[in-house]
Amino acid sequence: MVSKETIKEVIVENEKFILQGLLELYERENISLPSLDLKKVVVFYGVRRVGKTHLLYHLFRKFPEHSLYIDFEDERLVGLTLEDLDKIKEAFFELNPHLLDAKKVLFLFDEIQVISGWEKFVRRLVEKENIAVFCAGSSSQIIPKAIHTALRGRLWSVEVFPFSFQEFLRTKGLDPEEKKLFFGKRKILLQACLEEYLRFGGFPEVVLATTEFEKRKIIKDYLSAMFFRDFVEKYKIKNIPLFEALWDKLFTNYSTKFSLTAFYKQFKDKFSFSKDTLFTYYHYFLDSLLVYEVRLFSESSYKRLRNPAKIYLVDTGLCKRVTSPDLGRVLENIVFIELRRRGYDLYYFQHKSECDFIAVKEGEFKVYQVCWELTPENEKREITGALEAVYHLGLKSATTITFDQKGVKTCEGIELQLLPVREWLIRG
Repeated sequence: MVSKETIKEVIVENEKFILQGLLELYERENISLPSLDLKKVVVFYGVRRVGKTHLLYHLFRKFPEHSLYIDFEDERLVGLTLEDLDKIKEAFFELNPHLLDAKKVLFLFDEIQVISGWEKFVRRLVEKENIAVFCAGSSSQIIPKAIHTALRGRLWSVEVFPFSFQEFLRTKGLDPEEKKLFFGKRKILLQACLEEYLRFGGFPEVVLATTEFEKRKIIKDYLSAMFFRDFVEKYKIKNIPLFEALWDKLFTNYSTKFSLTAFYKQFKDKFSFSKDTLFTYYHYFLDSLLVYEVRLFSESSYKRLRNPAKIYLVDTGLCKRVTSPDLGRVLENIVFIELRRRGYDLYYFQHKSECDFIAVKEGEFKVYQVCWELTPENEKREITGALEAVYHLGLKSATTITFDQKGVKTCEGIELQLLPVREWLIRG
């Protein structure tokens, strides 16, 4: 049993650490929060180490006199149960009796999903006790589809990703709004930042590391922790050879179509496993938010499910790169994550040729093709794919994102805009 005095000690130490012990906190983009008057439980979710906890720290610093922060993975709170959660509220108000009638009190809960039944507790706080609740977690138990029905109607989910390129630039002391950023020496510096972003991705700790050795070591440690803690231990994985083969396949074949049937045929004679086990393991990856699917654009749900999905990783730092042509796939993965960060639903288009992304948001459709470099050898294929998607949707334009090309091509009355990825990531 955890005593109230221990909880008070944790509360006071957390406050001191957040206000005095932390280094610089970086502002995050595309984090849309509701008004505190809406009585919503805000849940920040996403893969581990993307900065969800720091969002809670930001809120604490914004309202330092009215906030409580608790990390439920603090070893001093081991054994805390649902019945004990009221002790936290009581301890906070005993420390801050002047807030009993306050109009604005924030409870910031980190990894609260370790407490079974937590949803009912936080719902009571927002509905009946006028407390704004913000939660963060890495577990698949805290993604929207997994949260208990007790929070339906009161849930405000925010998916958190690794740093965007704009956020990356700010950590390097560059202002994405600077007009001279695309010219002269600033352009050279910008290009160097882009190349680093392509190689190592946007996990905050990786971005802030100062050497390549540190960056690679951190990524390696992340992958190891994800492999064992988020999968093998959590799901009690028994068929390790199957899981390792699937892990390698997904992390090597990002930005390509993936078929479970083809995987089964390729590996069924190498070690023993069932299709059901393969299907289960694959969905562990999707639920973990490490891997995302993009389905075929079609009005028929049967066609969407019958055709293989394209897969993407949450961050390019996790990509296993084998050959130099992987650069085009890395670029495509970056574009995917940025579009998802901006709130688009994404599909790929397939007719005679393929178009990488049809992006849909609030009834608006946009067409994106991604190509490292448009050359005489690939131009017809890349342009045809984009044109077919544009014609199908009845649009008048499409965007082709490249590493360093810029311009406008007009084909059969359709405007195809070529944009360098650095410009698209910053200017949109």
